[in-house]
Amino acid sequence: MAADIKDITAAAEAASVMRLLPGRPRLLGLGEPTHGEDALLDLRNELFRQLVEQEGYRTVAIESDCVRGLVVDDYVTSGTGTLDDVMERGFSHGWGAYAGNRELVRWMRAHNERRPASEQVRFAGVDGPLEITEAASPRRALTALHDLLADHVDANLLPCTAKTLDRLLGPDDRWTDPAAMTDPSRSVGRSAEADRLRLLADDLVALLDTQTPHLVGAVSREDRDRARLYGRTAVGLLRYHHAMADTSPARMTRLCALRDLMMAHNLLALVERGPVLLHAHNSHLQRAKSTMRMWEGPVEWWSAGALVGARLGAEYAFLTTALGTIGHRGVDTPAPDTVEGLLYALPEDRCVVDAPRLAAALGDTPPAPRVSPWFGYAPLDPAHLTDTAGVVFVKDASHDAR
Repeated sequence: MAADIKDITAAAEAASVMRLLPGRPRLLGLGEPTHGEDALLDLRNELFRQLVEQEGYRTVAIESDCVRGLVVDDYVTSGTGTLDDVMERGFSHGWGAYAGNRELVRWMRAHNERRPASEQVRFAGVDGPLEITEAASPRRALTALHDLLADHVDANLLPCTAKTLDRLLGPDDRWTDPAAMTDPSRSVGRSAEADRLRLLADDLVALLDTQTPHLVGAVSREDRDRARLYGRTAVGLLRYHHAMADTSPARMTRLCALRDLMMAHNLLALVERGPVLLHAHNSHLQRAKSTMRMWEGPVEWWSAGALVGARLGAEYAFLTTALGTIGHRGVDTPAPDTVEGLLYALPEDRCVVDAPRLAAALGDTPPAPRVSPWFGYAPLDPAHLTDTAGVVFVKDASHDAR
């Protein structure tokens, strides 16, 4: 079996990735089975640099706050701010502290320097302003959208004043109470103020859309795109807070689904601008339903990849990453009867594997999924091999592998 698999592997480089695809997709995703590992971020950076330089991709998107990502985009395109400040303010989930993300931003700024805007590579976050323990206040998104419209359309068309928005929003800590993640009664998402804000957000987005012909001549494409981002984010956050106040058994399923829906909407907006590279957890990229065991039991939902794949078809492709070991997390050498074990027997430290051909080589009874001793690592599911273009395998993700 190892010899058969070796015949369908190639070097972990952009040319190997593109040979797996019928053409250049508008959205090309690279998944990861865990977050924050140096070996995975270094490999992502190498592959994305090659794909930008060789295949003309012009946006790098990652699973981080879409609004915070604007800070990073300003820096890589125009040099606004400092690298230290951007890494602190431009990422969610604490990812600004990762050396691999810092190197990505540094490289993007160096690549763009002295290049015209049409040749620059852009940065985007695609996640909502969400953390495991909380969701952000919709204040920033709502007020930014209101401000742009107030500057460029008849005041009589606005559904409310900025003062009304401020009153309805109230203190931000009402929205960001960590206790609301596990206790729906602590959420303000179904208060009278939140219900009114959902209607106003919808009205503001509708006004933005109905005023598009005027705004095309009044503001830049960049400002219009950002206004649409603020509108999507405000609506998405208010939906999410509404679901946080849900007491039904479907609560966590709704929250997971709404998060991926926000990602999908952001991705579909990005591909309107040009070809996009995406880096996120494997579970957000797969076409099959995603599953997770939460404190309220198992949940399953359609991922961002499944949602955009339903819209883009073959214009969406992704590769899933699999790992051999993560020594510092107690993830040791995989059992030889798992997919990771078969790949671990190969001599290469990193390689790209043709996933459909791997699935065919495994036959009608694929190996059972590997069981991870650490909750932060999700092993490859053999049943998903036919849904992905390829598997990027990294033998060792220990800290000293770098």
